[in-house]
Amino acid sequence: MKRLFLLAIATFLVLGCNAQNWDINTLKKINGIDNSFVTGSSKVISKTEPYIALGIPLLLGGYALMEKDRGLLNSAIYIGTSVAEAVVVTSGIKYAVNRDRPFEHCPDLIEKRASASSASFPSAHTATAFSLATSLSIKYPKWYVIAPSYIWACSVGFARMNEGVHYPSDVIAGAAIGSGCAVVNVYVNKWLNKWLLPNSSLKLADY
Repeated sequence: MKRLFLLAIATFLVLGCNAQNWDINTLKKINGIDNSFVTGSSKVISKTEPYIALGIPLLLGGYALMEKDRGLLNSAIYIGTSVAEAVVVTSGIKYAVNRDRPFEHCPDLIEKRASASSASFPSAHTATAFSLATSLSIKYPKWYVIAPSYIWACSVGFARMNEGVHYPSDVIAGAAIGSGCAVVNVYVNKWLNKWLLPNSSLKLADY
């Protein structure tokens, strides 16, 4: 039994070291791309991501209220709360894990191309991008919505790594959290719509 226990610990440590090596080695390759078009695009995508993730549901909601469109308001609330949930979840995990940014942990290997003050794991930019992409795809399951949404979300994750502010594992975790929040929120949104608009003339139909 003792030998099995020691073997399990050794296996865990080896796998952990291999995963850590993959994380930093992959990041080095992506961060090492210093082509002006790539770095410039990464900067623009990274800076505009929060405005897009928050702006789209706000614009949809504002238009729905003006037009008194129940279905569109339903979609706007669902998409907006999915993004908000991704922010809350990632913020909590960041605080609990408190992982150093790659440029802090490996300053001799990773070039810092963007400012970042919070912890590294998981990527909040990636989480909100994938939450937006997944919720849009659920509400509007058309190829011309799904394809651009996920291409943009993947670009956000790539941009954060190219800027040296996130490991690949941060980005993968962020993508999983964001997509998961959008899926879970399908059910949460049913309750939330009733709570927000209990007796309104704009009361939403069942999800």
